[in-house]
Amino acid sequence: MKLKRQTDIGLKVCAVILIAVTLVLSFTVSDYYIFNRVSEYGFVFVFCQWMKKAGLLLIPLAVFYNKKCCSDTAKYFLPVFVIVSCFTFGEFFNATSVTENSTPADFCFAGINEFIPKSVNIALFFISNALYLFICAGLFVRDGYKAKIKSFAYLPFAITACIPLNIFENFFDINDYSPSHFLWFRNFTVWHLLAVLILAGFTIGAYYFLKFQNENKRQDYLVATAIVLLIQYHSKDSVLLGDGYNVYSYVFSAVPLFICNIGVYVACLSVFLRKRVLYSISFFVHAVGALTVFIYFGKDEMSDYGIFCSYSILFFCLTHCLLFALCVLPTALGQYKFKIKDCIIPLVYYFVVIILATLASGLVSSFLEGYTYNGYSLSYENGDFNLPNYAFTQVNPLPVNVPVIPLKIWKWEMNLLYVALVYVAYVCLFWAFDGAYFAFLAIRKKVLAGLRAKPEPFSEPLAEAAITEDENKE
Repeated sequence: MKLKRQTDIGLKVCAVILIAVTLVLSFTVSDYYIFNRVSEYGFVFVFCQWMKKAGLLLIPLAVFYNKKCCSDTAKYFLPVFVIVSCFTFGEFFNATSVTENSTPADFCFAGINEFIPKSVNIALFFISNALYLFICAGLFVRDGYKAKIKSFAYLPFAITACIPLNIFENFFDINDYSPSHFLWFRNFTVWHLLAVLILAGFTIGAYYFLKFQNENKRQDYLVATAIVLLIQYHSKDSVLLGDGYNVYSYVFSAVPLFICNIGVYVACLSVFLRKRVLYSISFFVHAVGALTVFIYFGKDEMSDYGIFCSYSILFFCLTHCLLFALCVLPTALGQYKFKIKDCIIPLVYYFVVIILATLASGLVSSFLEGYTYNGYSLSYENGDFNLPNYAFTQVNPLPVNVPVIPLKIWKWEMNLLYVALVYVAYVCLFWAFDGAYFAFLAIRKKVLAGLRAKPEPFSEPLAEAAITEDENKE
């Protein structure tokens, strides 16, 4: 028993370190850079890195939640791919955004983005591999060598859930498509409608799937979904090479002060920790944030997503579907009942977010304006960089102009009136969403009461059960 307890502690320590190391690795060249360049980096290495992503889903579930199926799969599945990756990395560590066609501005961004030395990148890569192997060995010690065949049935799902979304770009060149092409994703096109339908279908489907699971399994699925969201969310950090999500090309875009970015962490923590305050923030603030950007993606010039199957749009749809589902499902499933008083902390929370986002936007803009590398200075007026639009504090997504009340932050001038209106506008959206939720509950209760008052012979048990369930939730 003592050995098992020590092993369990060691596994948790190694898993935490592994997660920390892989997070730091995402700020180097990020191995997501290789997945749309299979011919350049070799199928074997690319496939091994993909399988290690699946390991980042299996290991936390095996170590922190004692899921035997994940333990069996990880300890027999991961080691071979980890070992092979140690000998097939090729030119991976030489990856850089600098090319023969790089502009002076590109060199400036490379000087900012590639702030982690190559030697550190190499060291972290092999440290992460060693941790994978230590954890797999620890799982053998803790759980033994026996494994159930049915455990491996979960492997295809883990691999699919962690699929690198830019891997599809091996089959087309994004530069071959223009905004006028039918496949280009824009507001109010067939692809926009498809995205909204996917959001609705995914959330409703997840609700009905989880509704018929017991409480423990339901929580396990929510935790697994949260881990997948974190893994996929951090794939965008390949942006450090100017090769990532949407139009951003510098490390500061990874600062999680975009409303849905910070929502990823809040929603995932609400599932992991099961704290009421986190549930309330997720439901009241971030569910609306994820929903509104699905309904309107912003002005075309600030939403250069490419064609519908490009990395940017796949990343956007998957992460926002997962985020919205994690924000609303705990409440929909009755794990947490949202009440009016629960609005207070989310309102204060979002006020703090807006302040931090405004300060960060001004500071980052000030830093980039005039940043000099090899004699060249960046300038926003020259189009060298896009504004860090944290929480929409700088670029208005609506086609309307707002009068300017200036607020100077370091070298950069912000519009105080616009920032205040952003806060007010989102608070109104929060209350509208909240009102729709309570209206739905009132209508639902009235319908169920009607069924109880006039039951049909075949429907009486169903009506009684529905009302009992509704009363229990309240």
